[in-house]
Amino acid sequence: MIKLEQLVLASHNAGKLKELQAMLGAHVKVRSIGEFSDVEPEETGLSFVENAILKARNAARISGLPALADDSGLAVDFLGGAPGIYSARYADGKGDAANNAKLLDALKGVPDEQRGAQFVSVLALVRHADDPLPILCEGLWHGSILREARGEHGFGYDPLFWVPEAECSSAELAPERKNQISHRARAMALLKQRLGL
Repeated sequence: MIKLEQLVLASHNAGKLKELQAMLGAHVKVRSIGEFSDVEPEETGLSFVENAILKARNAARISGLPALADDSGLAVDFLGGAPGIYSARYADGKGDAANNAKLLDALKGVPDEQRGAQFVSVLALVRHADDPLPILCEGLWHGSILREARGEHGFGYDPLFWVPEAECSSAELAPERKNQISHRARAMALLKQRLGL
């Protein structure tokens, strides 16, 4: 079991920082990599696992603290798992609205029963930059892609992601509810179990 008082999150994404701090609660102080560096590592991995480890090692090296990285994205069945690891830069880095528009365009005319998708989150925790045994936890959140955006909460593809068990889009969920059932919540529950929190 690893005892952690603080760790650095390998992300400049304020939404992720807020979500993960809420999930960890008061047990661990989560600091942003932005406190230490503005430089993002190049994500050269071919999977969520590879990129999560790469980002965690980089954050630990820069900060000198244990580091947690989340590599997550949306995998759409009809698109062979795309946008996948390229989810954040699907529309060439033009932001959430452009990514959502590109996804809707790619699924134009695709019937509802073929619009299945899952959000994927892989959390990688390293105690130090050269940690030979990173802790890896994966969470999957199954749903489908709507034909138009719905809801005001969340970020990324949340307005297009239909959550069957809640009968609404991810962006229509209260943040507290999303933090209980999302892909990141599922990965975090496994991580907290591993850490004995």
